[in-house]
Amino acid sequence: MSDAFEIHATARTELGKGASRRLRRQADLVPAIVYGEDKAPVSISIPHKDLIKAISNEAFFSHIIKLVIDKKAEQVVIKALQRHPAKVRILHADFQRVSADHAITVAVPLHFINEDKCKGVKLGGGSIIKVMTELQVSCLPKDLPEFIEVDMIDVGVGEAIHISGIKLPKGVTSVDLIHGHDADNAVVSVLAPRGGAADAGEAAAE
Repeated sequence: MSDAFEIHATARTELGKGASRRLRRQADLVPAIVYGEDKAPVSISIPHKDLIKAISNEAFFSHIIKLVIDKKAEQVVIKALQRHPAKVRILHADFQRVSADHAITVAVPLHFINEDKCKGVKLGGGSIIKVMTELQVSCLPKDLPEFIEVDMIDVGVGEAIHISGIKLPKGVTSVDLIHGHDADNAVVSVLAPRGGAADAGEAAAE
């Protein structure tokens, strides 16, 4: 996968809550950390405007990111993002280093297609209920998909698509299914109109 995103950061030595507050308030920077690949964690700061611009693209969360720290580049994925509860403000970010030969675990967005042509909606008057909007997958960095499609066209009223029913790209494995059949949760279901909710709910729970 190509480097669609590049973020520039600076290593920081002042740590703690007080230092982080000063970064946010005085310099409009986001405190962050980079870890993994048997290397020591590194505390960094990133311009808030750069991170806001990057996360406005859904693909940022399922791409390999080129993180340049004081002119030295590393390949990373974003693992956690702490947002302000009331403001458009990022408070902290966690990045994990990746290498070409080590599998990574990433939450990949689900894109639902053919919703308007869905059998349960078009013929049965049902409603689509999305239980999941992203899927935790494991793969090598080169196989990381930007998103995963879930085709709704053949889903009838009272039916559901489970994780095992999603066609995953080559080299990509569902983290949930690694744990066994009991984790084969419903991803999306079609709720029956007027009193048919119980049937759809049972289908989603199977």
